[in-house]
Amino acid sequence: MPRTPARRLTDLPVYAFAEVDRKVQGLRDKGIEPIDFGVGDPTAPTPEVIRAALKAGCDTHATSGYPSYIGGARLREAVAAWMQRRFGVELDSAHEICSTIGSKEGIFNFPEAFVDPGDTVLCPSPGYPPYSRGTLFAEGSPYFYPVPESQGFQPDFSDIPETVLSRCKILWINYPHSPSGRVASLDELRRIVEFARKHDIIVASDEAYSELWFCEEPPHSILEVAREGVVVFQSLSKRSAMTGYRIGFCAGDPAIIDAFKKLKTNIDSGTPNFVQEAAAAALGDEAHVTEMRRGYLERRDILLDGLSRAGLDVRAPEGTIYIWQRAPAGMSSLDLANELLHDDVAVVCTPGSWIAEPLADGTNPGEGYVRFALVPSLEDTRKAADRIASLALSR
Repeated sequence: MPRTPARRLTDLPVYAFAEVDRKVQGLRDKGIEPIDFGVGDPTAPTPEVIRAALKAGCDTHATSGYPSYIGGARLREAVAAWMQRRFGVELDSAHEICSTIGSKEGIFNFPEAFVDPGDTVLCPSPGYPPYSRGTLFAEGSPYFYPVPESQGFQPDFSDIPETVLSRCKILWINYPHSPSGRVASLDELRRIVEFARKHDIIVASDEAYSELWFCEEPPHSILEVAREGVVVFQSLSKRSAMTGYRIGFCAGDPAIIDAFKKLKTNIDSGTPNFVQEAAAAALGDEAHVTEMRRGYLERRDILLDGLSRAGLDVRAPEGTIYIWQRAPAGMSSLDLANELLHDDVAVVCTPGSWIAEPLADGTNPGEGYVRFALVPSLEDTRKAADRIASLALSR
């Protein structure tokens, strides 16, 4: 009986965050409890208003059977109302919105609806691994474009060969950008849409961090710029500390959403109805989001202070739950991450080279950086900042 996994699986590199978990366990095996900034999984409790709706939903839907593949009308209407309040974007809840089992499921599966073998998908590097992993499983070819600090963490598509663009189906973007924390302006989003239209490419915008921002104005959605040929993926994981609930949504061009719905009906059975009730309640409450932002901002500033005291040049992110920290000259991503793993520091972060993919020229845009996910408690963040500050890391 053959037991060899398919090449599409064996050819994949180790998922970066699985390697982070392995390093955390290594410290614990030595009796050291590390402070873990490695994986972006919020540790704050899901707010009470959401948990109450979940509990009530269990009774409301006690005999409701399978959920809707695309999300029930109540959830889709809650999404439409929130998009109108937050971005001024009017969506038809029946034709322009589809729920997802968290944004990861939607992002990973999306290329299956549009990519044929040999097609290309443009993916940012550094960026979220499912952009490229989903492309590979759809038998397409990911082409990585950089979003370097030297360009303000904005893409420059001018170097992409015409041979790549001619067979390109999807362009993935992500703002606020993970891991740099860069927020895109409306003008920058317009330029991206213009580029995609010129080459007849779908823009798929990952906006999972749109509610976690620290700048003067809230981030924009690309749906404020255009609807045709554009789709956004949203998640309640970070906004509302609902990572374990697995709920998000996809919205935009009705033709794209229709194809995505057809795909979903052949892949899964939808998010449970009681979780949809919790999501609708979350979208109807902004107080907990304001408090969530305040907490992340406080932890951001504490950790930046510790990094600065250690002798590092720091840059305050405008959004997300991450700090994208440049390593000192002559020190690699892995060098800095390992320096922080010494037993007397025991701070876990993610080497930037692990969450970025090499470009066509072989360079890795994540090299020379590490990523801190601001998920430990305020107390642990203070401890980590003091431990890091004790190191002599030259600028």
